[in-house]
Amino acid sequence: MTIQTPKKTVAVFSKSYLPINQVNIKRAVILLVTGKAEPLDLGDGVKGIPMHSPTMVLLVPQYIRLTVNHQNVAWRVPAVSRREVLRRDKHTCQYCGSTKHLTLDHVIPVSKGGKHTWDNIVTACERCNNRKGNHTPQQLGMALRTTPKAPLHPIVAFAEQFWREHKVQSGNLGN
Repeated sequence: MTIQTPKKTVAVFSKSYLPINQVNIKRAVILLVTGKAEPLDLGDGVKGIPMHSPTMVLLVPQYIRLTVNHQNVAWRVPAVSRREVLRRDKHTCQYCGSTKHLTLDHVIPVSKGGKHTWDNIVTACERCNNRKGNHTPQQLGMALRTTPKAPLHPIVAFAEQFWREHKVQSGNLGN
């Protein structure tokens, strides 16, 4: 039996209604059929995603809630590394927005007491990094696009993004 699935995802909520992840439609169907999840209606009028098989069309809900306890793996803030800083800053210079020739920059230079920590390191293009040199951004009138901070727990980050997007799509739900 061949099943055609659209390239969409289903939002998964924990047993306590916290948005925790997005899964593909096949995974959502497995969770629903095995009884590990149930459909969740957020009252936004979304009917479901049609999934076609040779003999029927199944509407997969846009949101599902786990009926089993979610095993949350212990998570720690990752060590400060080039890869993690670039990921946090979305591979974009935090001074000018460039995506070319990226380096890391200490906001407060090490020579002036700056530490190698999440809140003192940003992604910078070579041009901005050379311009800034051994100064602070304030001394040169350079503004950071975002305030550097340690990455959030993936579930917290997903929940924030989910509700931000959901609020935009459904137009201030509850406000």
